[in-house]
Amino acid sequence: MTTIQFGLAGALETLCGQAYGAEQYQKLETYTYCAIISLILVCLPISFLWMFTDKLLILIGQDPSISHVARKYSICLIPNLFSYAILQALIRYFQTQSLILPMLCSSFASLCFHIPLCWALVFKAEMGIIGAALAISLSYWLNVILLGLYMKNSSECEKTRSVFSKDVFFGIREFFRFAVPSAIMTCLEWWSYEVLILLSGLLPNPKEETSVLSICFTITYLHYFIPYGFGATAVRGGRDEATSENRVEIGRRKPAHAPAG
Repeated sequence: MTTIQFGLAGALETLCGQAYGAEQYQKLETYTYCAIISLILVCLPISFLWMFTDKLLILIGQDPSISHVARKYSICLIPNLFSYAILQALIRYFQTQSLILPMLCSSFASLCFHIPLCWALVFKAEMGIIGAALAISLSYWLNVILLGLYMKNSSECEKTRSVFSKDVFFGIREFFRFAVPSAIMTCLEWWSYEVLILLSGLLPNPKEETSVLSICFTITYLHYFIPYGFGATAVRGGRDEATSENRVEIGRRKPAHAPAG
């Protein structure tokens, strides 16, 4: 379900990129707040569905023992759902301004925090997958907090900083106008892999088949996100296009203010 949030957040690549290119800098934070609120609203029905993961999986023919474990994992992962939503909006905000170093540092700090925490919860505390889910949630929240503090206190974000206002709520409709097509494209691409994992649960030995396929896809994702990382430059495309259009518009207006004679 995080695929939906990732896809919806893609709308900011267009909105923030064009706002920055048009030198409407304060709109960046307004759009970011709008995206955060919108994505949190989407988290609510997803969280509700996750609470009934076992029933939904059993309904489509999955192994009951796997389904019950999946429910425990999903419920413990609900806090991560909200942190992931906020993080995706913040990432687009920083990408638009080409502020890559803060994201790199916060991600590295979160990774250094996650590895020992996950090991401690899973093995030392013997919490198993519940410990893994909690470690993921805490690590993502740390990343969000670090980026949020940088966003509010750094001088590099000063020109894009704005006050939270009612305009944030008025922009939700515009955000979803771009976000829904983006989410559909992303879901169609990513869910084609995830459906295969569900289908593997219908095979004669579902525990083994599902485990093997999940591991294979996880390894694939490690390589898959490399081109996605390079794809972040698409934000600059929208920003540069808006900058060019803004310069052309300024050039058209200049003759009108030129002195006669």
